[in-house]
Amino acid sequence: MRVVLPPNLRTLAGVGREVEVEVVGPACQRSVIDALEAAYPALRGTIRDPATQRRRPLLRFFACEEDLSDELPEAPLPDAVATGTEPFLIVGAMSGGCGSNR
Repeated sequence: MRVVLPPNLRTLAGVGREVEVEVVGPACQRSVIDALEAAYPALRGTIRDPATQRRRPLLRFFACEEDLSDELPEAPLPDAVATGTEPFLIVGAMSGGCGSNR
C-alpha cells in the first residue's frame, strides 16, 4: 500500500514523500498505521496516541479526495487505496489564528 507522509514525519523516518508498506489483514486506517510503525519505528506515537490509539489532533487522513480523519480506525479504506492505485495521505493540519496585538 502507498502512503504519503508530511515533511516532519518524512524527516523523522528518513524517507521520501511516499512509502510503500505491506498491510496485514483488511485495509483500514489501523492496519496502515500498524504497518507504518512496524516498518518505521521512529514513527511510533507520532501519528496516533499510543494509549488511546486515536489520531493525533494535528494530523488528517485522506484517500481518494475524501477526508477520512473522523472515520473509525477499523473502517475499510477505498478499494483504490487497498490495491495501491491511490495513496493513503497523512497530512499535517494547520493551527493557530490571527490575533491582534493592539
